[in-house]
Amino acid sequence: MANSQAISVQFKSDILTKTCNLNSDTIKAALYVTTASISGSTTAYSATNEVSGPNYSAGGVATTAGTVATSGTTAYWQPGANIVYTNVTLTTAFDTVLLYDTTNSNHAIGSWTFGAQTITAGTLTLTMPTNGSTTALIQLN
Repeated sequence: MANSQAISVQFKSDILTKTCNLNSDTIKAALYVTTASISGSTTAYSATNEVSGPNYSAGGVATTAGTVATSGTTAYWQPGANIVYTNVTLTTAFDTVLLYDTTNSNHAIGSWTFGAQTITAGTLTLTMPTNGSTTALIQLN
């Protein structure tokens, strides 16, 4: 099964049970190889099929805090800055980032896919979209 882009069902449950607070919890971003099975049914961070290589730490990187906002009937959120992996070498193809909540038992928030790639002694920057009700990484209508 290939990786797929989705908001995690676990995150939806965490919203309803008030166990995830995107304004104050610590959120991390982990990268996964193309042969992983990360999807909306992923419940929590796992090191299984996570990338590995020089200067990449298991668990990924912490994201910059973002702020939940609303506009009309839409609530939205995303990290407060681009997600950056500095001077990494990842020779196994990867195509997915999993955002997860370390404050909440490493519960998954969602997965986002992109074209498969490798990197050698370089900086990988995942550019965040404009934080708005129709453009943010997470939009709940």
